[in-house]
Amino acid sequence: MTAQKVVHLPTQAEIEQAKISSRTLSKYADADRVQMSLRGSNGETDELVLPGHVIQILLGVLSEMSRGNAISLIPHHQELSTQEAANLLNVSRPYLIGLLEKGDIPFRKVGAHRRVLLTDVLTYKENVDQQRRETLAELTALSQDEGMGY
Repeated sequence: MTAQKVVHLPTQAEIEQAKISSRTLSKYADADRVQMSLRGSNGETDELVLPGHVIQILLGVLSEMSRGNAISLIPHHQELSTQEAANLLNVSRPYLIGLLEKGDIPFRKVGAHRRVLLTDVLTYKENVDQQRRETLAELTALSQDEGMGY
């Protein structure tokens, strides 16, 4: 599975069903485990026990579907192409190449192609987001100290 593989764009009916399902499933968001009864359109039924963190993942999927977004699941050990990594960071591929060459994100070369681990891209993203939050907090404190009314 690659980062670009999108299986299905939800229909309007699926968007509405995702909203309903999300509200129902959210009641169990803090549970350690959840037992579910499943019934298929053919009438077949099954019982299923899921760990709590799987419920969190399902809620994330339903939340995105309820907004009309297609989703992709990517294992953390997945290697990404530079284009896939750039898309994930919402930057251009040349900008990402610059980050790689500066050593901001580790990579390896496969022939002439660079490959980056999803975990490394996500770590970089979290670090940048944290720096932004800290800078915003500093600016907010400074503006309050100066009585700028923000």
